Amino acid sequence: MTLSKIFIRATKYYFWFMLALFATWVYAEPSLIPAPPSLDAKSYILIDANSGKVLVEHNADQVLPPASLTKIMTSYVAAHEIVNGNVSIADSVRISVKAWRKGGSKMYIKEGNFVALEDLLRGIIIQSGNDASIAVAEHIAGAEDAFADLMNQHALALGMSNSHFTNATGWPAKNHQTNARDLAILTRALIQKFPEHYAMYSEKDYTYNKIKQRNRNLLLWRDSSVDGVKTGHTEEAGYCLVASAQKDSMRLISVVMGAKSMEARAVESQKLLTFGFRFYETHQAIAANDVLNESKIWMGAIDSLKLGVSNAVVITIPRGKADSLNAELDIDTQIRAPISKGTTYGHLTLKLNDEIVAEQPLVALEDVEKGGLFKLLWHFVYLFVLGLF
Repeated sequence: MTLSKIFIRATKYYFWFMLALFATWVYAEPSLIPAPPSLDAKSYILIDANSGKVLVEHNADQVLPPASLTKIMTSYVAAHEIVNGNVSIADSVRISVKAWRKGGSKMYIKEGNFVALEDLLRGIIIQSGNDASIAVAEHIAGAEDAFADLMNQHALALGMSNSHFTNATGWPAKNHQTNARDLAILTRALIQKFPEHYAMYSEKDYTYNKIKQRNRNLLLWRDSSVDGVKTGHTEEAGYCLVASAQKDSMRLISVVMGAKSMEARAVESQKLLTFGFRFYETHQAIAANDVLNESKIWMGAIDSLKLGVSNAVVITIPRGKADSLNAELDIDTQIRAPISKGTTYGHLTLKLNDEIVAEQPLVALEDVEKGGLFKLLWHFVYLFVLGLF
């Protein structure tokens, strides 16, 4: 075979190889996301706990009775009071007649006894004790109605705009209401602000006064990634479950309200969690205080300013789409000293194709003092001339 024929044949094979490679690239199978699962429940929502992004929702703003999901707020208020030093987890709490007599699910504490606050918290979280909830409410605020006022103040501060609490237990009452979105907001705050307290939610059982009770969250036994949160049930509310699970650095929170049975609320919650982990991923796209740009400074002791974001930019996007992210910086045209760290001088927009997935202000990452007299005069003249043009 002549050299020219070898070259022609090699060229032909190379052509077909490159054509096949191009076809593979052009027709590569896209990252597909199906429609989210449809649940047999009145209302539900799935969010990413780190980014706050809503992945699935259905009637998430429908106001419903929360039943014992109320106790998430009860324990949140207790955790807040402990962290702020107003009460101690080692406090000895006297049990009132009201707490002892309360019906429904119980921890089985006795009137007149003293019980450690830590035990009562486990009675609320694991055993869903109405008696423990009232005892804690009375210990913190003096009376349950005063504690309910605290609950409502916390709800307002968290942005739970459709929630109102009248008791610490979730016992059916007029105007005692919330919705799936608000419960997701509350649970996210609980996990982020009080991680040590939240650890109790993963405990599968608790024994008090020689009575052992199992956590009613069936997902704790079925899915090792699940570490909370709380069940609830009344005839009016149906069967409810707030669940949270973590895989690697991704944490999801699901809220299912108005399911038809204990088994149904677990199964429907699992559908949401499985969907979220399978088709989405969470990234810290930009770290807090990373330098994103160095911009010209006028009249400063130095000539450039480091710009970045005060808070980490965390995003939840479809799996496999991270390479399609684009960052756009809109920076002020004239930045003049003096400059205080944290002052906004622009805007960061993070896009996935044409969809905005995150926005944050661009801020100064350092203080900058005014420059010397010569620099002030020179820059003033220069800017004045530019202004003339």
